[in-house]
Amino acid sequence: MDTPDAERIKYREIAFQDIHPNPNQAQAAARFLNDLDGILSVDPVSPTLLRVSYDVLRTTQRDIEEALIELGLHLDNRLYHRVKRALHEYTEETLRANCGCGDEINSTQRLFARRYELIEHGCRDERPEHWRRYL
Repeated sequence: MDTPDAERIKYREIAFQDIHPNPNQAQAAARFLNDLDGILSVDPVSPTLLRVSYDVLRTTQRDIEEALIELGLHLDNRLYHRVKRALHEYTEETLRANCGCGDEINSTQRLFARRYELIEHGCRDERPEHWRRYL
């Protein structure tokens, strides 16, 4: 089934808690999410509010939020935000099921693995495999 872009592309706001060692959580989240697969745009509106647009067939709000929590950021868990997250999760799962995506959701581990591959961090051993096992 071919889904039009208007249904596939989701625009969401992710709110963070005010009390956190990093007062600018939205900016930190934007830097992390900027190059991930499925994320179309990221805009930190304020230090505690992030606007994200993404393709729901490639990633979901749940995956994005789980990755941010694993990064150590604190999402706003007031009742309003929890209900909104639950509604978005339900609609995204339904849309993905109707499109035949099944369980092909990008997991949090895949998001981190992809991000790790993109970063130049100097942790790669450039020697061939046989030289690494020499000693």
